[in-house]
Amino acid sequence: MVLKRTKARIIGLGSYLPEHVLTNQDLEKMVETSDEWIVSRTGMKERRIADKTEFSSDMGVAAARQAIKNAKIDPNQIDLILVATMTPDYISPSTAAIVQSMLDIQDAAAMDVQAACTGFLYGLSIAKAYIDSGIYRNILLVASEKMSSFIDYSDRNTCVLFGDGAAAAIISDKGAGLAIDNVNLGADGSLAELLFIPGGGTRNPATCASVGEKMHYIKMNGRELFKHAVRRMSQTSITCLEQAGLTKDDISWLIPHQANERIIDVIAKGLELPLEKVFKTMHKYGNTSASSIAIALDELTQQHKIKQKEHLLLVAFGAGLTWGAVLLTQRSR
Repeated sequence: MVLKRTKARIIGLGSYLPEHVLTNQDLEKMVETSDEWIVSRTGMKERRIADKTEFSSDMGVAAARQAIKNAKIDPNQIDLILVATMTPDYISPSTAAIVQSMLDIQDAAAMDVQAACTGFLYGLSIAKAYIDSGIYRNILLVASEKMSSFIDYSDRNTCVLFGDGAAAAIISDKGAGLAIDNVNLGADGSLAELLFIPGGGTRNPATCASVGEKMHYIKMNGRELFKHAVRRMSQTSITCLEQAGLTKDDISWLIPHQANERIIDVIAKGLELPLEKVFKTMHKYGNTSASSIAIALDELTQQHKIKQKEHLLLVAFGAGLTWGAVLLTQRSR
């Protein structure tokens, strides 16, 4: 996808992380694992876990309020609410509709985006298309995940990886911010069963048997996913840069999906990017699916002043399989 006339830009960011911290030492007491095993294979040391009364909508609203405040925008100027999530409050209605109600934004349209860990990037592409076409002027994009609700904490291959959290962005047609310059997205549904939740949909509705067989938890083939993640994230990054007429030397920061430190390091090496240009948060938060890149982007912009015309490359890979890259450029107007 090549979109040269860019108006859409991120003018405000916010994020939210639950208070409860689940450490590797805590997991050692729950499953057969160790801090050394987890760190050496994933780079993760701890992750945040939402409490029983805290849902994807709650976390998303907390992040959204921060983004609205930072964007200095009247909430009632928001035309559309997008929520990227694979852990919705309900199958129906959309979590976006719940967020709209909780924020008391009267006239905004609302819908969910389901592209798993690539959801925030898919959401950015939708927001860009709507704003660049002039259909909407101000869009709230939320990425919120309560992964702990879909994790089997007796499965050491998955329970060590995931955490909960949310982030949000206000995307507008005017104002200083991070312009959404180029987007490259992809998917391959033939590999869906490498990472999926088999129970709960129309193929396997909830029954006593499906619950007993733990079909409502995430199932993952980590070895195969690693290979596909490295290849697809590398390819989409290169394509996105080529579409923009840029090279790796033009990138100030790479913000990858925080699934696994080894994957990130391999991608950075392939792109010949020094690790000091790669922003990582997985050691603190684990993999928070759709919200991981958004949380990292918010944290990066808080810690580092992004200069005029600096380029940020976001890249993700997730269940579907889905993948994508988005190029952001700091612009004063």
